[in-house]
Amino acid sequence: MKAPTPSPVQDPSERIPSSTRKASKSILGIFSSTFITIFLAEMGDKTQLTTLLMTAESDAPWVVFLGAALALITTSLIGVLLGRWLANRVSEETIETFAAVILLFIAILLLGEMVSI
Repeated sequence: MKAPTPSPVQDPSERIPSSTRKASKSILGIFSSTFITIFLAEMGDKTQLTTLLMTAESDAPWVVFLGAALALITTSLIGVLLGRWLANRVSEETIETFAAVILLFIAILLLGEMVSI
């Protein structure tokens, strides 16, 4: 009589349906790219510098932190809601074209400021 062969150890991700795995990866990907993009964009900008100065002037750094965090959460929420509203009314191609035109315009303005310095 043969001894039963042990079943191979199964990778936990193999037990999750592929559609769920794809959704999890895309959610993690969306979260990661959003976090990294916003984090890098906010480094050294006027919001961070203002928070730094307000903290230096106050005796309540945690209050400044909470106020700044709530303000950033609120502005992000407005951006998400407006983005969702736009996505339901305008094609993705139109939004991308509009964003490209705005960013190009800003780049030209910044380049103009650099040249005139």
